[in-house]
Amino acid sequence: MSTEQSLPQSIDTLVVGGGQAGIAMSEHLSRHDIAHLVLEKARIAEGWRSVRWDSLVMNGPAWHDRFPSLEFTADQDSFPGKEDVAAYFERYVKHINAPLHTGVEVKQVTRNPGGSGFVVETSHGTVKAQRVVAATGPFQKPIIPAIAPKDEDLTQIHSAQYKNPQQLPEGAVLVVGAGSSGVQIADELQRAGRTVYLSVGPHDRPPRRYRGRDFVWWLGVLGLWDMAAPGEGREHVTIAVSGAYGGHTVDFRKLAALGIHLLGRTATFNNGVVTFENNLAENIRAGDADYLALLNAADDYIKRNGLDLPEEPEAKQLLPDPPCMTQPTLELNLKQAGIRNIIWATGFALDFSWLKVNAFDNNGKPLHQRGVSTEPGVYFVGLPWLSRRGSSFIWGVWHDAKHIADQIAIQHKYLAYQN
Repeated sequence: MSTEQSLPQSIDTLVVGGGQAGIAMSEHLSRHDIAHLVLEKARIAEGWRSVRWDSLVMNGPAWHDRFPSLEFTADQDSFPGKEDVAAYFERYVKHINAPLHTGVEVKQVTRNPGGSGFVVETSHGTVKAQRVVAATGPFQKPIIPAIAPKDEDLTQIHSAQYKNPQQLPEGAVLVVGAGSSGVQIADELQRAGRTVYLSVGPHDRPPRRYRGRDFVWWLGVLGLWDMAAPGEGREHVTIAVSGAYGGHTVDFRKLAALGIHLLGRTATFNNGVVTFENNLAENIRAGDADYLALLNAADDYIKRNGLDLPEEPEAKQLLPDPPCMTQPTLELNLKQAGIRNIIWATGFALDFSWLKVNAFDNNGKPLHQRGVSTEPGVYFVGLPWLSRRGSSFIWGVWHDAKHIADQIAIQHKYLAYQN
C-alpha cells in the first residue's frame, strides 16, 4: 500500500476502487504475476467508513463474510462493526502486499487513440493501461425518489448520511424502505425513544438462525448463494436481515408490537400529507412466505442428510397480524403525526460516468458476462448479481475477482504466443 502520489506512466491492469472488490482483484492478479495498480480516491474501504451509520455491524458472521486466507480477529460467530471491517481490509492489503494507492481519484478512462489499451486520467497524472477493472462497488450514488417533498421544515437525508439518532432534530421519524438498512435504522431510532414510522415495500426475510445454523450456512448448503439471477421482477427486492444486537431475525409483526408504526410503500407527498399504497399486509405476508420456504427447505435438507440438529417448531409460529396490517394507514399528515425527519433508505444507483467506453446499455447499466464487459479490456467486479447471488458479499466478490483475473491471464497467454 502506498499513499505516495507518484504513479507509473503505464501499467498492464489498472483497478479502480480500493474496497473489497479492488483488494480481491489485486490478490488474484498478483497470483498470476500480472503487473497492476489499485487506485482509491479516499481511504481503503472508504464505503464501510463513511457511507454507514455509527452502530452498523456486518449482516453475516465473521466466519463467513471474509476472504479465505485471513480471519477477522473477532469471535468467528460475531458480527464485526464497520470499523472492524475497514481494519480487516487494511490488514488484508498488507497481507497480500497490494500495490494500492490511496487519495488518487480516477477522473476519466478513454480508449487510447494512439495505440492499444486505455488512457486513465487521475487526480495525480495520466496512466496508460492495457486493461481496466471497475471495482467501485454498488453503493455509488444515493437515490432519493422524485416524490420527496420540498419542505424546508423537514430534515431529509439518505440512509448513507445517517450516523446516529442524535444527529436528527427532535420529532418523529419516517423511514422509507425496509431492507437491512431501513429496518436497522428504524429499530435503533425506536430504541432511542423516537416515534418511528416505517414504510415497508417488497422484501425477502430470511431467518437469522434456524436449528443451530446461521442463514448464510443454509443458503450455502442449499446452493442458494449460487443462484445465477434473481427471479423475474425481483431484481430490486431488498433483504431484511440484521446482525445488530448479536444478530436476530427481522420480524415486522414484532417491530409493530414494540411500537414502530408500519406503513405500506410510500406513494405520494402533497401539501404536507403523505399517502401509502395499500400493500403492507401483502408485503409482510410475501416476506413470511420467503421465510417459511427457507425453513421448510432446511428441514428437508436435515432429513435427507440425516443431520442431528435441534428441532425448532416455534420458529414457524408467527405473531398475530397487528392492527397496522388489518387496518392499514393509507394517509398521514406529517405535522399532525409530529414527523420532522425523513430517512430515505431507498438504495443506490450506479455511476460510471468516468468510464467512457462502449460497455453500457442506454440506461447506463454495465453490459457484461460474469464481469467481462462488451468493451474488450474492461471488466467489472463487486456488483450485485455479477455472476450469482453472493457476488456483492465479501466472500462472493473474492470468487468473482478470481474469475476475472483468470480471464486476464488467458489474454496474456494468447498475446505471448509466437510461431
